[in-house]
Amino acid sequence: MSAPERGSLVSGLAAGDPALRDRLAERLRTVERRLQERAARAADPRVAPLVGHLVTTGGKRLRPLLVLLGAEFGDPEGEGVVDAAVLAELVHVSSLYHDDVIDDASIRHGADSANARWGNRRAVFAGDWLLAQAAQLSCALGPRAVRLNAVTADRLVRGQALELLGPEPGTAPLDHYLRVTAGKSASLIVLSLQLGALQAGAPEAYADVLAEYGEQLGLAFQMSDDILDITSPASASGKEPGMDLEAGVLSLPVLLALAGDGAGDGELRALIAAGPAAGTRPHRRALELLRDSAALAAAGALRDEHLARARTALAALPRTPARRILGALCDFVAHRGS
Repeated sequence: MSAPERGSLVSGLAAGDPALRDRLAERLRTVERRLQERAARAADPRVAPLVGHLVTTGGKRLRPLLVLLGAEFGDPEGEGVVDAAVLAELVHVSSLYHDDVIDDASIRHGADSANARWGNRRAVFAGDWLLAQAAQLSCALGPRAVRLNAVTADRLVRGQALELLGPEPGTAPLDHYLRVTAGKSASLIVLSLQLGALQAGAPEAYADVLAEYGEQLGLAFQMSDDILDITSPASASGKEPGMDLEAGVLSLPVLLALAGDGAGDGELRALIAAGPAAGTRPHRRALELLRDSAALAAAGALRDEHLARARTALAALPRTPARRILGALCDFVAHRGS
């Protein structure tokens, strides 16, 4: 997502409060500048294009925005709030480098993935370098930031390990999916909101509420991504449709379809078991079956259930413009791609 598109997200969510909208937009520009500067400061100039690749190709910058919104429940001008937003995005982007290697993805944000351009070893190195930068920033922000960063790294690794190893014996596939998603996706949303609130000196109780909201929003956001992976063309999503299907990842619609007994579910199970390759007739047929299946509606219903829990959590926060934006973000996730 380009800078204007990122700005449009802020404008849409904060349309009812021009002062807050402008403040968030200005701070996001500062975050962007610091991200670019940090990526460019690699000791070896040959490293800079690699570690800056996903920083410069864009993204929604959702996590920095959430840091700034969390800070609105304390002193949004607090020292270190902007650097906290940079930290959250560094951790997120580093995870994308690693995910693309594991998934053998070729496209990210509408451009070549780092592993497709430079190979797996260099892409892993880039992710590690960004994680190291995040660790340095957390040390500068203080003990609480260090702790949150460490907890998030642990959750990310555990989520990735669960995805690679598969469900333990006796674990329901949907429960396994939720555990993976909580580790790989929701953890970063929680980090962003809590880090912003605590760095701004917000009450601990507010940070706890934001963590619960973030957990539910993060689960719903990944579910929305899973749905978009099936329903959106590459031009809309910035990546080829059905990448999870190609990689053998059991995204939510696939998982629900495999458990279904509707028309076409048996054929879909056979296609997935055979491992359809991207662009082939079996892959296109599997996508067609998924798009016509009841699993998409079921996935949307589960996403909406977690969004409802996120909205319920928000009720414990004071009625502020920031709370209204967090509520609007639930609406945004519910209607992505529609």
